[in-house]
Amino acid sequence: MPAVSPAIEASSPHVMNTYGRLPIALSHGQGCRVWDVNGKCYLDALGGIAVNTLGHNHTKLVPALQDQISKIIHSCNYYHVPNQEVLAKMLVELSGMTNVFFCSTGLEANEAALKLARKFGHDKGIERPEIVVYEKAFHGRSIATLSATGNPKIQAGFGPLVEGFIRVPINDIEGLKQATDGNPNVVAVFFEAIQGEGGINPMHSDYLRELRALCDARDWLMMVDEVQCGMGRTGKWFAHQWAGIVPDVMPLAKGLGSGVPVGAVVAGPKAAHIFQPGSHGTTFGGNPLAMRAGVETIRIMKEDGLLENAASVGAHLKSGLQVALASEIASGTVREIRGQGLMLGIDLVKPCGALTQQAADAGLLISVTADTVVRLVPPLILNRAEADEIVALLCPLISAFLKDAS
Repeated sequence: MPAVSPAIEASSPHVMNTYGRLPIALSHGQGCRVWDVNGKCYLDALGGIAVNTLGHNHTKLVPALQDQISKIIHSCNYYHVPNQEVLAKMLVELSGMTNVFFCSTGLEANEAALKLARKFGHDKGIERPEIVVYEKAFHGRSIATLSATGNPKIQAGFGPLVEGFIRVPINDIEGLKQATDGNPNVVAVFFEAIQGEGGINPMHSDYLRELRALCDARDWLMMVDEVQCGMGRTGKWFAHQWAGIVPDVMPLAKGLGSGVPVGAVVAGPKAAHIFQPGSHGTTFGGNPLAMRAGVETIRIMKEDGLLENAASVGAHLKSGLQVALASEIASGTVREIRGQGLMLGIDLVKPCGALTQQAADAGLLISVTADTVVRLVPPLILNRAEADEIVALLCPLISAFLKDAS
């Protein structure tokens, strides 16, 4: 393959200018490392934004996908797709819920959840259902999921937004009660167990338990967006499980297919039968290739103990970051290092988008979210030596950036 110069690659004259891309074109990967078309190697601490669960070129996943491609890639939902039932059974067993709808992306899964909530309300005779959502939330960029999202910057220019949302701060049960008391139109509460694009902001376990009780008392659907924080990333299959609760609706995507687009909506008894034939559908969702990717991802995660790895290596990485940035934490220029497992955010006192290019120059792929938060969501196969390498590459850059910015 001829090398593509970064300057040419960055110009992309025929592709819509929708991403603030770095001048890098990746060619191939192995494990937690990727190479660009010019041969430069990077340690991947971004994992395709929490997508590449098994890293790159996994020795168990690749042959399984090759086998599936040689058989059948796509079959529409006029017909049964056997691995839909296999993957659905896996997700039901892991979640303690009952039924699954398959789609292709997290946005689609979240859109389906919003439709479930509205239909739930209409079935109860509520003409204008309303859904509680949260400050700093991110649920997607369709008009409905954008309306549920709590970021005015990305909503700008796309009004009028969809009505029917009540926005509240995270981890404030009294604030939620005050915003909804006496309102008979509320049908659901929709939130990320750990906000991703909003800056790696976890919902507290006590809050989640109080919220579960409130949803039960008021007959609301509890809908947990696990698109980014689910699929083992925190050391449990789903981040809400740390609170010991079970939601009514759970959208999934990102890591479910290890790079193959797979989305899902897992539902418990309260929501599992709201949709009937004609209520919802998809062309690509649940196709044979996607289902094989999901089945194999979960199988390999179990075989290779990746939940335990995410928990232990994530704790090791977080501890290493805290030690290396101790003086910045003490001075307040690093406000907090938060998150769980291999979903971590380093919150700086100033906007730090420049660090993405600086890290790439040093051979490390990261992202910055919510302007000031360095996000680390590497493959779940990351080992301790690679975690130490992330610390060694990243922390001096952060320290120098904060010193220059002060």
